[in-house]
Amino acid sequence: VYPATAGLSSRQIGAAVQHALSLLPERIHDPLPDKLREKYHLCTLRYALETIHFPKNQEEITAARFRLAFEEFLVLQLGLLRIKSGRKQENLHPVPGEFPEGFARLLPFQLTGAQRRAITEALEDMAGDSPMNRLIQGDVGSGKTAVAAALCWAVIQNGMQAALMAPTEILAAQHYQSLNALLEPAHIACALLTGSVKPAEKKKIYQALADGRIQLVIGTHALLSEKVEFANLGLVITDEQHRFGVGQRSALAQKGASPHLLVMSATPIPRTLALMVYGDLDISVLDELPPGRQKIETYLIGPAKRDRAFGYVQKHLDQGRQGYLICPLIEEDESGMQSVTQYAEMVEKAFPSASVGVLHGRMKPAEKEQVMASFSRGETQLLVSTTVVEVGVDVPNAVIMVIENAERYGLSQLHQLRGRIGRGQHQSTCILITDAQGEETLKRLKLFRDTSDGFQIAEADLKLRGPGDFFGQRQHGLPQLKIADMTTDMEVLRQAQACAKELLAQNALEQPAYKGLRGEIRRLFAKTGGEDVVL
Repeated sequence: VYPATAGLSSRQIGAAVQHALSLLPERIHDPLPDKLREKYHLCTLRYALETIHFPKNQEEITAARFRLAFEEFLVLQLGLLRIKSGRKQENLHPVPGEFPEGFARLLPFQLTGAQRRAITEALEDMAGDSPMNRLIQGDVGSGKTAVAAALCWAVIQNGMQAALMAPTEILAAQHYQSLNALLEPAHIACALLTGSVKPAEKKKIYQALADGRIQLVIGTHALLSEKVEFANLGLVITDEQHRFGVGQRSALAQKGASPHLLVMSATPIPRTLALMVYGDLDISVLDELPPGRQKIETYLIGPAKRDRAFGYVQKHLDQGRQGYLICPLIEEDESGMQSVTQYAEMVEKAFPSASVGVLHGRMKPAEKEQVMASFSRGETQLLVSTTVVEVGVDVPNAVIMVIENAERYGLSQLHQLRGRIGRGQHQSTCILITDAQGEETLKRLKLFRDTSDGFQIAEADLKLRGPGDFFGQRQHGLPQLKIADMTTDMEVLRQAQACAKELLAQNALEQPAYKGLRGEIRRLFAKTGGEDVVL
């Protein structure tokens, strides 16, 4: 079945495809050599192309699809693994591999077992033959910052500098406050570098970075400026990695001579998918929450109970707490959902004595920063927002969240939103409002209501909505796949991953038989700016 369009029927497309197939040369060059096809029971490229369009039965479709999906996954995996092996330079910044007890003694709290394990894994990498390339995945509040601080402490103790890049100024400022507090007792000099730092101050920071007086710099894309030079950059950390492309990840690393690389993500991604997307990184998972983190109570209600929910919000405001009200759309549309500005008007009527802020993606970055800063300082009690608030904002006094039209979000997105509350010592509550009646939708929302484990939610989301949901609109810099599907073709993916590792271990791609495959890798990665695929 071909997706037809006005004036072009499925039958016409079928005829055009048949004509195109008849124009194929007698011998098609197959990028997969015979030996490899035999080993993995793959049909030839010609058979796959002809059969995927004109199959006689289900078996033929299965065989053709398996072959094409396998090749696509294989090319993607080989490209990612080659990026990884291309980075396997010599380790110019070795750090002793033992656990930094000196750092642990600085902390006003005990590290969890998962944190100690992640720190140990990272330091073993940093003591090895080539630079570390590691992803730390942890649910909201699992303590990634303390892991990052430990690694910064370790490289700085060994005479090097560290840099941390975050996607927004608010996040960068938050990291600066928490890392500075953790590392100050060790007399480590930290600086914050963002677009809004005054020029005179920037100049001082550039100078102090170049001569090594600043040991840790935390910032936004401002760190990529040509003027930023380091005396001896040993460690680069990027936060919320899915917001940066592969290119930006390496741009910061280029400021030093093969520094170690740590990527942090609070978006739980199922392991199979993580291996796929971050095929060029080793993975550590923080799977336990620090003591004292309270479970967030989650409720699912219909619009008829909205007034009661608002009354509950008011009770929290009267106690001096703050809250979020999340609504999905920026502009009014035919589905009748309210736009943010209209919703904010309704909220102002419902909460006449509260100070209300409004946040959405169409605002200029400086405006967003201003609204968030006012909420962080406690001047704004209620924040009406779209999902722009989902990443990393830390306001411990915000303890209640209402999410309108909850059925419009993926589970992972809901999980990210819910993670904005429950960050202080007060009990927090998340209320989902939906008028959806569909059995599937309600099942999904109930699963979310009853589960707080981000990885469990991510697995469910992957099954229900496919991988696109994790990365929004292709932010992740991965090449677009034409036929393979990460959700339904997991078994094909696993086989292709095994095959890719084996080919690289045998150095097989250098052989003439694999010339076609090398060409496919080049073609797939050319579209994503993956210049660092070593071919």
